[in-house]
Parts: sequence; structure tokens; C-alpha cells
Amino acid sequence: MPPLSQQGFIGLNKLFRSRHFSGLVYGSVLLLLVQLIGTLGYRYIGRPTATWIDSFYMTFITIATIGYGEIVDLTHHPMGRIFTMGIALVGVATLSYLFSTMVALLVDADLNAGLRRKRMEKEIAKLSGHYIVCGIGRVGTNVAHELLKTRRKFVVVETDRVALDNWLEHHPHALYLHEDAADDDALQKAGLAKAAGVFAVTSDDSHNLMIALSVKLLNPKARVVVRLHDIQNSKKARRAGADEIVSPDFTGGMRIASAMVRPHVVNFMDQMMHSDEGLRMEEVLVPDGFTTQSLSALVPKSKDYLLVAIHDHDRWIFNPPDEQMIKPGMALVLMISPDGRAGLDNILRA
Repeated sequence: MPPLSQQGFIGLNKLFRSRHFSGLVYGSVLLLLVQLIGTLGYRYIGRPTATWIDSFYMTFITIATIGYGEIVDLTHHPMGRIFTMGIALVGVATLSYLFSTMVALLVDADLNAGLRRKRMEKEIAKLSGHYIVCGIGRVGTNVAHELLKTRRKFVVVETDRVALDNWLEHHPHALYLHEDAADDDALQKAGLAKAAGVFAVTSDDSHNLMIALSVKLLNPKARVVVRLHDIQNSKKARRAGADEIVSPDFTGGMRIASAMVRPHVVNFMDQMMHSDEGLRMEEVLVPDGFTTQSLSALVPKSKDYLLVAIHDHDRWIFNPPDEQMIKPGMALVLMISPDGRAGLDNILRA
């Protein structure tokens, strides 16, 4: 049995918190009470011939205004028809109240769903420099978790309702679109025009190629990372516009080999990935307009980060000296926390 969807959880939560829900409960209790009193009353009025079933049925058809006739004989009791009038009056009023309350709940649920959708669209429209994760299966989920840990904003685009619900069940406040990521409209809704990059990580190689092609046609500046099962499709992916190609099978094989021949390095990387400090190997780009200054003045040695290398156009400078000059267009490669990365970004853009 598939798990209850995120919409189902939200719907139940909204239902229980709705101002109409208490009215529905009170109305239902009142209706049951009227049915009980009516059954007892007609059993007493119609004695000894009226059975419990007759009394219950008489109460039901009176409340429901079916009016098949007097199932219970009321002629021998002076208050029988007055009692019926009272049951009918209270019962019909209760049924009307319950019906109107149920309609109000349905209308309220539709309005809430519409408001949530509009609010999410507004939040996505405000994003800039974010990422778009196309496909939230096993690989896409790991990508999204990494973006969450490193505090990067992103939008999930997924066609599979079950996969999307599995993600939203644990991340109900995530931004998402239930659409095909290869569709131009879906990418535009996800904010591709202002996005920093797109992850094409669905389980279908051809679909990922279509996503890469669509992205580059709409926003050539957006970086695209494509997941491929068959590494032989890499040339096609490059022609489609992929900036980077990752094959989980190939990468997994390399990881297994590394665990055997360089176990301490692998253990170090694993510990860093799972540390509470959120340490990562990060790159920070030096923006245009930055005033050239020395490395020691810009990034003094600190226990909060470790500068590993500098990428200067086509040249790598490993373990750079303090007198190294930092210029616009360079990329600093550091082992640093999300807070440290944000702080260094602010320094470079100040």
C-alpha cells in the first residue's frame, strides 16, 4: 500500500484545525442524540407493538423527511404527533447544519490548496542563484539532502507523484513542482532564468539529455550536471549542453576501489561529510570588480577553514603561499562550513 501523500497529511491537518470541524463534530453528536431520543420516544409511544427497529426507522424517516407514513402508531398517545413535530424540527435543522458545514469544509480545503500553490509560486519567483533538482528518486534525494546540509536553496521538479510524496513526507516545506522537467514551462516556473544550475538526475538517460538541452536553450549560463547510467552517452550529453556528467555506476566503482587502496582518505572524507559542523570541500568564486589583494590579507589562516588550492583560469595553485595575489575570476577551494562559506562570500562582495 502506498504511503499517505503529503497532500493527504496537509489535508487532514487542515481539516482538524478548521473552524468548521468543531461544528461538524457537534452537529454529528446532536444528530446521534436526536436519533437516540427519537428511538426511545417512539418505542415508548408505540408500546407494546412498536419494536426497536420500528422506532429507529420511524425516527430516521422523520429526520430525513422521507415520509413513508406512521410506521409507529401514534393514534393511541396524545403527544405522539407533537413529539414527531419536535423530532422533525430538530432533526431537519441538524441535517441542514451538517450539510452546510461539510460544504464549507470542502470549499475551505480547495481555497487552502489554491493559496498554498500561489504562495509557493511566489516563493519560487523570489529565488535567485538557486538550483533545480530534476528527479527526486534515490539519486535526486541524495542531491537534495546535500543542498539542504549546505544551506543552498533549490526547487524539486518531479513527474512521479509517489516519489514526490516520499520526499515531501519528510520535507513538507520544500519547494516543488509536479511537472515534467523537460518541459520549458516547468523549467521557467522553477525559476530557471535566475537559477545557478540544474541537476538532471532522473532514472532515464534520454530524459536527462532532453532536460539538459531544454535548459541550455532557455538559459545558456545555467550550469547543468547530468546523471547517466550508460557512460557511452556522455558525448551526446555534452552536445546536449551538459557541463558535467556523472555516472553512479562508474563513480561507485571508483569509490569501492578507493575504499580498498586508500582507506584512510575515504574514512576522512566520510567523517567530513557526516560531521555536525557541516564541513565540505567548497569553492568560492572571486567576483568581477574585486580589488586585488594578497591571500594573507583576504583569507588569513584560521581554524574555521583550510585553503587547499586556487584555480586561476586554466592553472591550479595547490597550497598557495600567503603572498599569492587574489584576482577577479579566481576560484578558492577550501574545506569550510556553510557559515564560513557565506561569510567569505560576503567579504569578496563587500
